[in-house]
Amino acid sequence: MELGATVTAVRSQRVLVGDEVRPAVVVIKDGKICQILSDRDFSGDVAEVLDVGDSVVMPGVVDSHVHVNEPGRTSWEGFYTATKAAAAGGVTTIVDMPLNSIPPTTTLGNFHEKMREATGQCFVDTAFWGGVIPGNQLELRPMIQAGVAGFKCFLIHSGVDEFPHVTDSDLHSAMKQLQGTGSVLLFHAETEVQPTTEEDGDPSQYSTFLQSRPDIMEVEAIRIVTELCLHYQVRCHIVHLSSAKPLKLIQDARQAGAPLTVETTHHYLSLSAESIPAGATQFKCCPPIRGSINQEQLWSALKDGHIDMVVSDHSPCTPDLKKLESGDFTQAWGGISSLQFGLPLFWTSASKKGFQLSDVTRLLSQKTAQLCCLDKQKGSLAPGYDADLVIWDPEREFKIEEANVHHKNKITPYLGVTLHGVVCVTIIRGHLVYREGSFCPEPLGKHLLIPPRRNQAQL
Repeated sequence: MELGATVTAVRSQRVLVGDEVRPAVVVIKDGKICQILSDRDFSGDVAEVLDVGDSVVMPGVVDSHVHVNEPGRTSWEGFYTATKAAAAGGVTTIVDMPLNSIPPTTTLGNFHEKMREATGQCFVDTAFWGGVIPGNQLELRPMIQAGVAGFKCFLIHSGVDEFPHVTDSDLHSAMKQLQGTGSVLLFHAETEVQPTTEEDGDPSQYSTFLQSRPDIMEVEAIRIVTELCLHYQVRCHIVHLSSAKPLKLIQDARQAGAPLTVETTHHYLSLSAESIPAGATQFKCCPPIRGSINQEQLWSALKDGHIDMVVSDHSPCTPDLKKLESGDFTQAWGGISSLQFGLPLFWTSASKKGFQLSDVTRLLSQKTAQLCCLDKQKGSLAPGYDADLVIWDPEREFKIEEANVHHKNKITPYLGVTLHGVVCVTIIRGHLVYREGSFCPEPLGKHLLIPPRRNQAQL
């Protein structure tokens, strides 16, 4: 079967159907899952049956936190390379963040410009977040009408000047605009706090950077988020939770009726502060990777349902911005590249902690699709859903090497790491887009515009 071909059925001894892994045939028609049949019920009268033996067939990953950086910073990444890497990792849908592109997705015009740039470049399906910055509150409803998945804001400097962080009054203005829309506001939840001690540590030591972004910055920011969420009853979402300390605040707010969700990332679950070498700035991100005890608390919260989903927060840059020569953590760009490796990164750790394949789909596909209102179309292996499938071997090992990294820039803290879980095939809406290191000849991904919810008729 050629790459780019339309697959009409996939047969495997291990298909994830609901919470159960069993032999089945997934029948595909017009890009949708039509039926899931047992082998004996499958008549075999379809043209292209892909028999994958005992490789696992699951819904493709929906990564709702990806910085593609196009237009404006295509030397960092771009739609072509980002979505190619996604396809190689079994990610069938990405949701692009409003920064670090230039211009950022903070106006209707900028949103249209971004979609023009992405057209014809995407190997996987792509949705888009808008941004909330000071003074753009009247752009929010037009962007909802145009199909953004929701909005992101920062409570601290974003790292780029064209996406300034918001004040209290900006937040109240934005929340008033979002009331009744069904949309969601995402928060980079760190805020400046009074430093308790002035320390000039060695900038090449990771501990120096870690001490500059203490847990209290997340705790205080999340306190602000929970109060806003309860008051306005607008859906809110905390991106890339790194500290376990605010979890009690989040639980209390949810029990009080706040429509609040929270994600963590692969790097907070896979990497720990104690093992970061001096000068290894490829490990820098914000909020920071914390200690191993904190990491275990994140895993426990994930298991108990207190953290809803896991994403990549793929945030690449050019090698010079990582300051690898000086090894200065205080000056290096904060961001980790991992879009291609989320599924095996998660499975390598999660499988040792009692997580099942059904948990992987729930945390990496279903809940992320739900966040951006794609859950009637993406993230589940069931009739009526898009035929977006990842076919992979969870037991098979591979080593991450530069030669098999499809991101534009190859810097990642995972180089040289051996993981469990080899992605063999990626299918998007019934099209064979990736197989064993090779891609379909042209990008077949579509833009996903989120229809305004019913209660937006008044907008």
